[in-house]
Amino acid sequence: MATPRQDEAVERPASLAARTRARIVGLVRAVPIRWRILSIAALNSAVVVVLAAMIWNGAQVLRSAWDDVRQVRESDKVLALLESETGRLQNLIHRYINQPSPELFAEILLLREAVLGTLTTRASTDPMLSGSVAELERVTEKFLNGFGELRAVQATITKTYQDQVLAPAKDMAGLYSIIEGATGHREALIWPSLGKSREAFTAMLVAANSYYLSLASASAEDARRNTETIEKTIPVMSDLADNDLQRLALQRLQARTAALRAGFAKLSEQLANRTELLRNTIDASQAEAIGAIDDLSVKMRQREQKAQATFDRTLNNISRKVLSIAVIFLGIILSAGVIIALSIRLPLQQIMAAMHAITTGDYNRRVQGTNARDEVGAMARAVEVFRENAIAKRETEDELRTSKEKAEGALLELNAAQQNLIDAERLAALGGLVAGVAHEVNNPIGISLTVASSFARRAEMFEAELKSDGALRRSQLEEFVRSSRDAAGQLVANLHRAGELIQSFKQVAVDRSHAERRQFSLREATDQIIASLRPVLKRAPISLSVDVPEGLIIDGYPGSYGQILTNLFLNAANHAFADGRSGAISISARPRGSDDVEIIFADNGAGMTPDVQRQAFDPFFTTRRNEGGTGLGLHIVYNLVTQQLGGRMMLDSRLGQGTTFRIIMPRTARGGSDTAEQASDGIPQWPNRTMSST
Repeated sequence: MATPRQDEAVERPASLAARTRARIVGLVRAVPIRWRILSIAALNSAVVVVLAAMIWNGAQVLRSAWDDVRQVRESDKVLALLESETGRLQNLIHRYINQPSPELFAEILLLREAVLGTLTTRASTDPMLSGSVAELERVTEKFLNGFGELRAVQATITKTYQDQVLAPAKDMAGLYSIIEGATGHREALIWPSLGKSREAFTAMLVAANSYYLSLASASAEDARRNTETIEKTIPVMSDLADNDLQRLALQRLQARTAALRAGFAKLSEQLANRTELLRNTIDASQAEAIGAIDDLSVKMRQREQKAQATFDRTLNNISRKVLSIAVIFLGIILSAGVIIALSIRLPLQQIMAAMHAITTGDYNRRVQGTNARDEVGAMARAVEVFRENAIAKRETEDELRTSKEKAEGALLELNAAQQNLIDAERLAALGGLVAGVAHEVNNPIGISLTVASSFARRAEMFEAELKSDGALRRSQLEEFVRSSRDAAGQLVANLHRAGELIQSFKQVAVDRSHAERRQFSLREATDQIIASLRPVLKRAPISLSVDVPEGLIIDGYPGSYGQILTNLFLNAANHAFADGRSGAISISARPRGSDDVEIIFADNGAGMTPDVQRQAFDPFFTTRRNEGGTGLGLHIVYNLVTQQLGGRMMLDSRLGQGTTFRIIMPRTARGGSDTAEQASDGIPQWPNRTMSST
């Protein structure tokens, strides 16, 4: 177990190193960061300059060695070119000997000039080859002169072949034809020997041509053997000849055969001389030239190796010096970089620690290094200001949180008040509907009561007349029957009218109160709603036209549909035809595709300005607030259309030209029973935009 004194001994060097590092960092921080970075750049520049000088000095030596290497390689190219050209020239000469042609001869001459041109223009100017060009020229000239001699021999061979081989052979062919012509029939005794001699002649010609073209020894042997066969068959044919023409032709055939044998022997001798000349002059000169080129190549290799050794030695010296200088300067740069990095990294770590404390909510930790004069010190001061601002912000947020809670409470109260106003508006509309229907029903019922009372009095009078002693006249009875029939007719008509009104009101009231989803006929629902609105029509000079076709069945909420038409109608009566103004309202519906229905509610009233149109569906917006308007009528209509029925609503109006509401709703409603009033979170949904066209 370590003693306290040992622990102190361990901690003392660590604290000393930390103090030394802090002192060095403090000294470096007295210099601005931009000058620290520039000092690193200056050190790098010094390294570059020193290394560039060393590399330039070594490059001069390397350039000299490289020039030698390059010159050797250029000389090698010249030697390789000479070797290639002489080898190709040798191949062309051999081809020309085997198959002479003007094209090959022209190509040989061109290549000869190319070889001589290479020797005189490139090799003579090459410093590496200038001392050996004379030997190369001598060997090449000997090689080319040998081609001249060989060409002369080839001309002699061609003449011998033409004059002493082909010419006798041609005469012999004619003589064979004469002998065959002089023989009368194939049963002659001379005919077998003649055929054998003729076959030997043909084989001899083929062998002679083959030997001339390819120098095949087998072909030469065949030619000699067939010639001997011809010579042996001539005496036999002479003994079997049966006329003088045959004998004369055989004598001449024997002479031409001897000439052919002599010419073929001479041709063989000349071909042997040509082969010897080709081997001793052309091939030997070529070999000598290749040997001279190989000797030069060996010298070039030695010189190249020497230059390469100088190049490698110089390159190694330069690499060693560059590495030494680079290591020294790298150590200096790394030391300076570490010190400068510490002078930046340590203060930045302190700033990051302070920022982390601020982000975690620890605002009591002060930022270190705010007294430093460099850029990091400025950052530390900025972070300190940020900390102070964060403290102030936290205090402000606390105050704002308290205010927000108060505002949210007020908003909930306002939402409740808004919902109460909407419900009151709906109940007010339903109350107006009840009052109108009650007034409308009061008329037929009052008339019925009056008729019933009058009929009761008339019945009492008729009963009194029956009980009197006087006679009852027929006219009195007829008058009572007529008045009874009239009273009964009036009672039935007025009570039937009251029943219709009550039934319509009952259906509308049930739809409004229960918000029940069911299938209903759009035409029937529209007629019931219009019937409930008749009292309003009677009080105002407004004409109403309805164009709703039969067969439009809607799966939705008839109460919401009635609320929509009622609010639109009352809105038109109160705003479009204010102050008793007369006008017309039209309600029409038509199918829109297979899934939607379009309903158009239009009037020719006062119309709306663009500003009013933009706010028409907003809650609590009204142009008649001083006259008791709440501004919720069109807002309720918009919510019912867009949310409960799942449709779209558009407004088109011109000032003084009336207003048109276009409602496009699906035949099957996509909303819920409470969608128009509130969302799932219980907050009323206000329209976020007004769908209108101006």
